[in-house]
Amino acid sequence: MSLLPELLSVLLFIAAALTLLLRRKRGAGDAASAQQALHACEHLLMLAAHLQQHRGMSSAWLAGDKNFGPRLTSKRQDIEHLFHPLHDAAQAECKQATPCLTVNELSVFRFKWRSLVDALPGLTPEKSIAEHSQLIATVLDWLDALGEARVGLAMGRQLPLGLVKNYVHRLPALTECLGQARALGSSVAARGQCPAVARVRLMFLVTRAESLLDQACQADDLGGRSGEARRMVQALAELIRTRMLAQEGVHDITADSYFTQATGAIDGVFAWIRDCGHSLEQRLDNPAVNPALHLQGG
Repeated sequence: MSLLPELLSVLLFIAAALTLLLRRKRGAGDAASAQQALHACEHLLMLAAHLQQHRGMSSAWLAGDKNFGPRLTSKRQDIEHLFHPLHDAAQAECKQATPCLTVNELSVFRFKWRSLVDALPGLTPEKSIAEHSQLIATVLDWLDALGEARVGLAMGRQLPLGLVKNYVHRLPALTECLGQARALGSSVAARGQCPAVARVRLMFLVTRAESLLDQACQADDLGGRSGEARRMVQALAELIRTRMLAQEGVHDITADSYFTQATGAIDGVFAWIRDCGHSLEQRLDNPAVNPALHLQGG
């Protein structure tokens, strides 16, 4: 009977050790999944950026500025090059119990993209914007789902929620508002006038972009990139209000110059997004934040 307490103590010690080991292994698995998801998110962000640029170029081209033709061809190649790494990411994601992106979904998406390219010469600028925007919405949905499931929920205790939200939701949504404003504004500048419907839509996009910008800035602690992006977005909003929305017409701005300034603002936001991604990767790779991953590696 005297050995029973000692035996119970040994059993409790073993149980505690096994529990700790399982937690470390699960934590390492979550971290590895989060890092893999961040790489997939990076490719999705690149796809969204290229699609947004293709949409803006298409709008100006369809509105009569044929100088955008060669740039459209080059941008299509950029988009096609992304399907291979995204196919690999979808294959890896299919191993999850509830995948956020499947190989079949990506194949359907690629078919729709190529169908849009084939149909583009016969579309109006407005129809082109709508078709592109549907594809971009799908990409942003995948991005949001991956970030939420594989990064936000899995690593919520180790990573700042505001940083995750900025990376996979707020800032990508901001680029899409600006991207739609770039596409619509490019067609307006090419035509030299802003119809009432386009004016209302541009005003909404500018207001929405400013709201998303404020939300993202409140959750940001990265400093320089966010401040630079904020200034560029505000400058674009001012340009749209003062030179694009007047009833008497567009003031002294060509489709190419407007596209260039809008692209600069969008690129500034994407640079901010990249900084968010780098910060998340550094935090995941930090032993103080994520000891399970480093213990697993020895």
